[in-house]
Amino acid sequence: MSTDRLAGEAASAPEEADPKPAEAAAPAEPSGSGAPEPDGPGEPTAGAGPGPEPAPGEHSGPGATRPPAGADRPDAAARTPAPAAGQDGPHHTEASPRGGSGERAEVPAASGGGGEATGKGKRSAAAEALAAAVRAVESGERSAASFFNDTAAGRPVPPTVPAAPVREQARAAAPAPAPVRRPSARPAPGPGGEIPGSGDVRQVLAAGGAPETLAGQVAAVLGERAAEALREDPWQLLAVPGVRPDQADGFARALLGPACEPGDERRALALTGWLLERAALEGHTALESSALREALAKVSVPDPDEALRTAIAEGAVLVFQDALDAPAGGARPPAADDEEAEQPVRVLLGLDRYALAEESLADGLARLAGTFATPGGGAAADGAPAGDPSAPGWESAAAAAPTASAAELIRTVAAHGLVVHSGGEAARAEPAALIAAARAMGLRAYAAAHSEDGRRRLAAALGEAPATGPEAASAAVTVAALLADAAGPGRDEEGALALDLLAVLDAPQLDVETAAMLVESLPDGARLVLSGDPGVLWSAGPGRVFADLVAARRCPQVVSRTPDPGPIGELVSGIGIGELLQVEAPGKEVVIVPVRDAGEAVHRTVQLVADSVPRAIGVPPEQTQVITPGHGGAAGTRALNAALKNRLNPGPGRFGGFDPGDRVAYTPAPGRTVPGTVVSADTEGLRLDCAGAPVVVPRAEVGELVRHGWALTAHQAAGMRWPAAVVVLPGDATAGLTRSWVYTAFGRGERHLSVVHGADGALPRAVAEIPFKDRTTRLRALLQAQVPAESAG
Repeated sequence: MSTDRLAGEAASAPEEADPKPAEAAAPAEPSGSGAPEPDGPGEPTAGAGPGPEPAPGEHSGPGATRPPAGADRPDAAARTPAPAAGQDGPHHTEASPRGGSGERAEVPAASGGGGEATGKGKRSAAAEALAAAVRAVESGERSAASFFNDTAAGRPVPPTVPAAPVREQARAAAPAPAPVRRPSARPAPGPGGEIPGSGDVRQVLAAGGAPETLAGQVAAVLGERAAEALREDPWQLLAVPGVRPDQADGFARALLGPACEPGDERRALALTGWLLERAALEGHTALESSALREALAKVSVPDPDEALRTAIAEGAVLVFQDALDAPAGGARPPAADDEEAEQPVRVLLGLDRYALAEESLADGLARLAGTFATPGGGAAADGAPAGDPSAPGWESAAAAAPTASAAELIRTVAAHGLVVHSGGEAARAEPAALIAAARAMGLRAYAAAHSEDGRRRLAAALGEAPATGPEAASAAVTVAALLADAAGPGRDEEGALALDLLAVLDAPQLDVETAAMLVESLPDGARLVLSGDPGVLWSAGPGRVFADLVAARRCPQVVSRTPDPGPIGELVSGIGIGELLQVEAPGKEVVIVPVRDAGEAVHRTVQLVADSVPRAIGVPPEQTQVITPGHGGAAGTRALNAALKNRLNPGPGRFGGFDPGDRVAYTPAPGRTVPGTVVSADTEGLRLDCAGAPVVVPRAEVGELVRHGWALTAHQAAGMRWPAAVVVLPGDATAGLTRSWVYTAFGRGERHLSVVHGADGALPRAVAEIPFKDRTTRLRALLQAQVPAESAG
């Protein structure tokens, strides 16, 4: 590993780059672009008022709920809770409490009818509703919270073996792609281009001293009766992304006068939901009751216990009891003195949106794990369907596999409906070999990646020639395109994906809601392989699906023995086990550039991207990605992007701070970052080229969905790779460093990695002592309660 040699030649005569252009030119942080990082997006100003300022970031309101598809289960009994504070619309139907680990505690609620559903008609209706919901949400036609309010329907018992596969129909060749015009997820504007109800909301906001510019957002979140809702409960302003408790308190004081008190029940309800939504931004799907009580005390709720009791009674939050320290196999400890031993539990509180997502996901994974619960034994059956575990094609495919790890994966998938596969970048070839073998057997097999870059690398591993026919004909798709029916096999007559085998790469990037929709979309008898690198950062959204599934040990796990090659692979592999190694890099594959402060870090980063890496490594600036811990600060993405634009593509920023040729990060949906380049701008919006696909972002949404992209955070860069990566570690951002962050950031470069190092001892300490930022989730306990240990194989 060389130190400062790559940029050393130019260090004696530095070229000054202005690291601080006008901040007004920088676009706002895209909503939900990733998990919160240090100094997140700016927030609008509402009313003034006392109260601690929380960590920045955007959120949805306390009443926002979106149960995922798949809330249906055979033992479901409908239960309709009281609406959360600020919730407008029908109540959400919920599942009956569970027993054992992951048990939902009793909560005051009205009971609805429910019963077992065993017929195909029920399954068909649920699947069709799911397909319609996915398409509508991905297109922006409807909001996610508007779906899944029907009583849960049951699922038929899955067959032991899948039916003989049906070949997918060849799709007609598609014409040259037209620019994608992102449909707005906001309500349709009325006459004059204003969202209905905005006028009345503007008057209420003015009376409360809040910016009238928030009127459209408030009307979009709270509905047409937003003005009336705000008058009755001013703290519903917290449902608007970016509004802080102190601002909502100031707004409430202005409207309510002396009647505004810290212990107001409406305030307590709104703050409880707001805190849980904020926790979801940090990846939690629930919080321990003690943690939520402490958080309520910090926002000046005088009696947190009473606030939680009220929130539970009103149905704003749900209560769960999850078993602690469940022994291997999920069995309870032996009873003492002929009395049943009491298993310790932890009390969790959460929003129904994430509770139903985790329960739906656990149900779906249990269904898949049980598909081949009694695998056929003995010799291969010549007449067995291709999908049958005893079909001769599986063993032939394993024998012809390129590596021993690929052969093990093929044999394991042959006998099981749910398999976990883990490994580094080189191990991606193993699920690719599985998909190729399955398709050769006649199975409808597909592989899905997190990003378009990952999809292209996957297609190359499958031996597919680039740009030959429509993407829909490829076996490699993105998860988003698969769920939106924009690529892949399409849906069958029941609304499920028409496939027999799905391998999901980059599985650690699956948040709990996406994973629930994906699993519910799989037909009975299908196989699912979740493949990923356990060392990378978890999903930008709530949950830790891959890690929880691995920890639950309720399905077979195949660990690749294929190492990542080269100095970068050696460095990243060492980080994965907590060691920061000194690696030999004769070709300057790894270079360390020490810096004293953030200003020098910005200067040296620009120097590396614009001059040193192109000259010494041969990688042009447009193929080099800068990665830094956060958006704010003197060496965050904002400062770095400003300096890089000033050097690489200077311009006045004619359209919202952007010029043709600017590299950008486009966020079409929360948690998804798509790199692109600005082509032009017109009355329709900002025109981008995203990996060859033309995209038009409407004018009104440019500031929300597009930001400059020369520098990204590690969460934004996860699932993608570039020929060269420059990782910036300024001294003022060391508090957020973890082993998983370093592992993810250092692994983004294929040929070259430069580390602009100002973190001193914080870097080796993070690698050795801080594996990850933990998340509170329920999926592991739910899986251990549902899936027999024998399913782990």
